[in-house]
Amino acid sequence: MTTLEAIHSTIAPELKRLNEQMSAQLSTSNVLMNRVVESQLSAKGKQIRPVIVILCSKLFGCANDKTIASAAAVELLHNATLIHDDVVDDSKTRRNRPTINSIWDNHIAVLVGDYFVSCAMQQAISTGDIRIIDALCHLGKLLSLGEIDQIYNARYHTLTEEAYYNIISNKTASLFVACAKMGCYAAGVFDNRVDSLAEFARLLGLCFQIRDDIFDYFVSDAIGKPTSNDLREGKITLPLLHTLLREDLPDHKAMSELSRKEILDDAEIAVLTSYAIDNGGIDYAFDEMQRLRSEAAGVLADFPDSEIKASLLALFDYIIARDH
Repeated sequence: MTTLEAIHSTIAPELKRLNEQMSAQLSTSNVLMNRVVESQLSAKGKQIRPVIVILCSKLFGCANDKTIASAAAVELLHNATLIHDDVVDDSKTRRNRPTINSIWDNHIAVLVGDYFVSCAMQQAISTGDIRIIDALCHLGKLLSLGEIDQIYNARYHTLTEEAYYNIISNKTASLFVACAKMGCYAAGVFDNRVDSLAEFARLLGLCFQIRDDIFDYFVSDAIGKPTSNDLREGKITLPLLHTLLREDLPDHKAMSELSRKEILDDAEIAVLTSYAIDNGGIDYAFDEMQRLRSEAAGVLADFPDSEIKASLLALFDYIIARDH
């Protein structure tokens, strides 16, 4: 049993309810919509985000109806962003399966993504908790800003670690933070423990995105998507960013100039990728993930030891060690 499977086993009844609730929420009388939705749900990923909602709620007792609705809301919104991202990126596969836009077309994919957003909002509203609704709405805003920031930085070559962390804080970590907050609110917790778990989730989200960015530097069938996509889109992620900021490295000036080109060909991408790997960029990124993990463990130190607390820390370890 893998680490993630072990975590899933601790909350198996809640995950079963989650998937049943999402299916019920998405069900319509429209045959085409049901067919597209079914294809999306059948390709479900690791469901890390709803897992965070459930674990944070169970840290304070059992998961209730609000917990499941909150978990469904964030997972539906997350699915919507994936569907829309595939349209924007013209992606043909995700998780080694054809994307909605590649099977049906962009028009249907955008409409289905919008449908998932609306269903996410309905799940949040069903909790009757304005804090949960606000967390989901605020999240939608941050996700959009994160993507726009990344486009801006790629276009104007803003190369600083601060800018990188700001981007991934909005486009990835914000979703993890919302999960933690919604899990706490569902459990009736509104004190400083919410802030603590939100900080844990922020660190977890940063770690998740760094690990995701590392995948782009290697060829792997397990990932289910082409590598080097970030550089093709002008995005400089942490492994390469770290080496480009080191003026002591050989060929620093030439590599910096190359990274600023508007369009990179395959040979140039290969040169930059090798430069990052050969000069410790990947090692640095892994060190950063371990630093984040250490901070996160400190954040949880004040919480009593339990199976749920151990699962939260195990989730961090899984994210660092995952191969896809």
